Amino acid sequence: MFCYQCEQTAQGSGCTNFGVCGKSPEVADLQDLLIHVAKGISMYAHRARALGASDEEIDSFVIESLFTTVTNVNFDEDSMEQMIRKAEKIREKARNLYLNAAKEKGITPDELNGPATFELAKDRSGLLTQGEKVNPESRAQRWGDVIGGLHDLILFGLKGSAAYADHAQILGKKSNEIYGGFHAFMDYLSKDSFTEEELLQKAIEFGNFNLKVMELLDEANTEAYGHPEPTKVRVTPVKGKAILVSGHDLRDLDLLLKQTEGKGISVYTHGEMLPCLAYPKLKKYSHLVGNYGSAWQNQRSEFDEFPGAILMTTNCIQKPKDSYKDRIFTTGLVAWPGVRHIGPDKDFSPLIEAALAQSGFSEDGPEHYITIGFARNTVLSVADKVIDLVKQGKIRHFFLIGGCDGAKPGRNYYTEFATSVPKDCLILTLACGKYRFNKLEFGDIEGIPRLLDMGQCNDAYSAIVVAKALADAFETDVNSLPLSLILSWYEQKAVCILLSLIALGIKNMRLGPTLPAFLKPKVISYLSENLGLKPITTPAEDLKAILG
Repeated sequence: MFCYQCEQTAQGSGCTNFGVCGKSPEVADLQDLLIHVAKGISMYAHRARALGASDEEIDSFVIESLFTTVTNVNFDEDSMEQMIRKAEKIREKARNLYLNAAKEKGITPDELNGPATFELAKDRSGLLTQGEKVNPESRAQRWGDVIGGLHDLILFGLKGSAAYADHAQILGKKSNEIYGGFHAFMDYLSKDSFTEEELLQKAIEFGNFNLKVMELLDEANTEAYGHPEPTKVRVTPVKGKAILVSGHDLRDLDLLLKQTEGKGISVYTHGEMLPCLAYPKLKKYSHLVGNYGSAWQNQRSEFDEFPGAILMTTNCIQKPKDSYKDRIFTTGLVAWPGVRHIGPDKDFSPLIEAALAQSGFSEDGPEHYITIGFARNTVLSVADKVIDLVKQGKIRHFFLIGGCDGAKPGRNYYTEFATSVPKDCLILTLACGKYRFNKLEFGDIEGIPRLLDMGQCNDAYSAIVVAKALADAFETDVNSLPLSLILSWYEQKAVCILLSLIALGIKNMRLGPTLPAFLKPKVISYLSENLGLKPITTPAEDLKAILG
């Protein structure tokens, strides 16, 4: 295996024996092979679409294939092999779609090869051998580190973007333009050769595309559940039976809340599910009582101590301890060997039964609340006041301190940075990186909270809308605002957000705790020279550089 798609990759260069995330070499190889076949599907689907032919099953499958290979989603060999076998059938369906469309138009179809005609092995052993030949290391050997890394920069961005598109389509929001975009980029990545210049340009083109995907997800979430609103959230337990929901998926939480009504079970969010408590149509459930725990990387200790059942939606799962393996469940694309899976019918009865069988919390914890729900609608509703405070000199600077949390050393930087921000500055935050400081007290500036939690990583669109609106109000561009972006990254959703920020031309971003292994020094140099992208140093040094 060779995997370097996340921040915790071994020795900062790549996992070669076993994934630091817990991914086995077999799963890694099968995931690389699935992506290779998915490229072949898109080669046909992209050409069919140009002739006016499309198929929703084909479109959805490519997105699911990309998403299932995101870090901390699918760790199960059997389900990965099943997806590959399905991919072979979907590829044939896409081929026929293209050939029939070409015949109807009276044109000669392109003769495709590579991923489009790649013949899969008949047994798993053969699939594993094939997977080894299409991993990132093989691309670097073929094209060199820089071109291989730039190819993977776009591919990893597509994986992150596919997570957003999948959430949107689950809520019924689908877009032919976006489906077509995924096929077009996957078709492009199936080429035999590239240049550095075209790959960099393509990465920026993808960044603009991902903005549309994020906008679609924002529409899906807000149309289904309303716009998030400022909400006090309990972060200590209440007495009684309990279910903990982690991951990112709003619909899974909604369905579970419906099925647990009247059963005497309290439901808690965990990790990136915390922002769900600010959506009007989710927080209406009285048994959605609060948030338990912190970010994904602490789940093994937090789940161990939680006296109820646990549901993992989307990504973020870690290897379960034996102590809670019989009461943790997965659903959607998430899978772990030996963990019970809730299928597409979303019948959560086994999860509910497991919760009722557990002791639950024996007493209420001491009351402690935090306030969340400062998404774009809320922030823009007080934009005039914020602008006035800036003009009066009462708000000096805005800091967006957000992104993924993780387990590697160095992430205490974000706590130190947030607590060092001067009291005349506002802090915007989103994604699970906020757990480094979101339970601390930051006070307010004339009624405006100094810490504004804008939601999940999936809600990055909100921050972009706010930044653009402030720029318009000050009749300038985003780079001229008193705004600095201090970003933490972990997996592929952070990659697609970074590419969107780059596409918007946002400069002088600081990224940490380390720079991606797939961005080679030559690429980092390019991004540094052209956009001022730089690694974090120390909170004191970075604050001094920003504020003077």
